[in-house]
Amino acid sequence: MTLPTFESLKEGDEIPALKISPISRQTLALYCGASGDHNPIHVDLDYAKSAGLDDVIAHGMLSAGYLARMLTEWVPQSAIRSINNRFTAMTHIGDSVTCTGKVVEKFQKGNEKLVRLEMEAHTPQAKTIIAEAVIALE
Repeated sequence: MTLPTFESLKEGDEIPALKISPISRQTLALYCGASGDHNPIHVDLDYAKSAGLDDVIAHGMLSAGYLARMLTEWVPQSAIRSINNRFTAMTHIGDSVTCTGKVVEKFQKGNEKLVRLEMEAHTPQAKTIIAEAVIALE
């Protein structure tokens, strides 16, 4: 992996996108076990229907994790200074998730050269997360 540098980036540059295969029930079951989030809205069809949904929905934090994975496939985890997410829509069984990001600001704080990114996770139907990250670069 070739690491980006502060000098090599400019506002508007896009970072490499991450495309995730369609969300399956197995994905949700595995995420439940890994995260400890066993909310029945994510695994119990009857419960989801009683809540007014057609089927179970994916954990919002699963897609947030995909956003973090997109970042760590681009820069080392140690470069990440912050990530903020705003959940805007649901991810459904069978949805593919695509994560994208672009540079919106370059700035210095103390001795660190920082880059602010706008990111999003989206499915074919909706933008599910709007996010921002700040990373430190050499």
